[in-house]
Amino acid sequence: MNRPEASARQRALLILQVQTGQITATAAAQQLGLSRKSYYQWEKRALEALIQSQEPQAPGRPRKASDPEKEQLRQQVTQLEEHIHQLEQVLELRQVVQKLPGSGAKKNSRSCRPSSNKQPPPGPSAG
Repeated sequence: MNRPEASARQRALLILQVQTGQITATAAAQQLGLSRKSYYQWEKRALEALIQSQEPQAPGRPRKASDPEKEQLRQQVTQLEEHIHQLEQVLELRQVVQKLPGSGAKKNSRSCRPSSNKQPPPGPSAG
């Protein structure tokens, strides 16, 4: 019997009809174009899936599978944000130190302040 493959809905309906005694397994197998043995394999899989679907589930939405690349980028963003925060604190402290009396008298050769003879980097003009 060369029948096109039955849809999942058709198979489920036939399995339910067999389970409720409306038709026999042989009749269902014939309608599906299967041997009786193959029908019973389909039925077993369907009933196992039904039972598994009724197992208690964790509340809420299931967790989405994480994308390793996205997770790595999130970590990098977090690290960069922390670094920016640290640099902002350092800059704030330097500005406070510059305002202290006598702070301009000694110049440390290891100072991180840019020297006044350097030209500012090119950028958009303020005009």
